[in-house]
Amino acid sequence: MDVVEMQLPALKLLASRCPLVIGHRGYCHLAPENTLPSFDLALSAGADLVELDCRPSKDGALMVIHDRELDRTTDVRRSWKKRHVAVELRTAAEIQSLDAGRWFNRKFAGTKVPLLSEALETIQAGSVTLIERKAGSTTDVIGLLREKNLINHVVVQSFDWEFLRLFHELEPSQALGALGPPTRLAHGEKPPRISKKLSLWWLAELAKTGAQVAVWNRRVSKGAIEKAQQWGLKVWVYTINDSRLAGRLLALGVHGIITNKIALVQRVRDSI
Repeated sequence: MDVVEMQLPALKLLASRCPLVIGHRGYCHLAPENTLPSFDLALSAGADLVELDCRPSKDGALMVIHDRELDRTTDVRRSWKKRHVAVELRTAAEIQSLDAGRWFNRKFAGTKVPLLSEALETIQAGSVTLIERKAGSTTDVIGLLREKNLINHVVVQSFDWEFLRLFHELEPSQALGALGPPTRLAHGEKPPRISKKLSLWWLAELAKTGAQVAVWNRRVSKGAIEKAQQWGLKVWVYTINDSRLAGRLLALGVHGIITNKIALVQRVRDSI
């Protein structure tokens, strides 16, 4: 990797010696998750990365929304008088006609489900986006990143390790995070029913994806983190909203914490 590549935002963050504070779905403690107001607040708070979720609409647009259905985070039940409405069965225009803010607080009424391109424009102006792919093909995401000249200006993560392996084959330079435990292993196999704690077995399987980051639950140990480092991997932990737990994880050596409460984790990090 040459000097120019190392200056790309995602790679600079991965090389950082300081633990990273990552805003979960923006700053979702203070604003409706996965919306532009949430991302704006995360930027104002100084989050090192801003995480979001994406999945495709019926017409192939990448929408920023966590759930497979629209029910929880929009007013679809009131507006359309329907329940269990899948994102993939509605067009981007239909989805953006819904209100995605009022459910959280009236002051966010009128907020829309953003397109991934809209979210990237907002976040990349002041931070780095951590894109969690929930559904959709590798080429969908890669195509957008190439079009926007954002390869390694963002980090891409997924619980689907086969998606990550395919992504790595098509765009080997792009920084990837392997969320775990996964829904699928690197070659499409169903994960075994073993401990969800980060272990050497999981790390060995993760290495097959081409990812540079193990993005794990709180069940990590100092030994596993040290082994990951030996293999050139970083370890980020999700979703931590308690100061004591954040402090314990940082003391173990985690390299990043995904949180709903950005300011709280920043205070803990800065106190160490």
